[in-house]
Amino acid sequence: QVQLVESGGGLVQAGGSLRLSCAASGRTFSSYGMGWFRQAPGKEREFVAGISWSGVRTDYADSVKGRFTISRDNAKNTVYLEMNSLKPEDTAVYYCAASAAQYRAARIKADFGTWGQGTQVTVSS
Repeated sequence: QVQLVESGGGLVQAGGSLRLSCAASGRTFSSYGMGWFRQAPGKEREFVAGISWSGVRTDYADSVKGRFTISRDNAKNTVYLEMNSLKPEDTAVYYCAASAAQYRAARIKADFGTWGQGTQVTVSS
């Protein structure tokens, strides 16, 4: 099993960019599909992006498609979320998660068994 630690969150103006990282412990990182979710105050945790173990398959929520890019470096046990053209509505705590469904880009919360602690992203208008 892996443990996940997110970093890279912060305060940014609308239109700006941030790059989130999620570092995984353990030697089995490449056995997992990975995903990013976010949760805004008073709202459900929602899917943002997913990536298969090899990085070949990716999937995005419609709200971030064309602005966010998920990628991974299995040699570094790290998954990334590049966020561009940020909007105030992107403000949330962002979580990375690991899924045993390694061959596809999972997007359902129930597919993910391990979660990080989250990193805050705040976009000011």
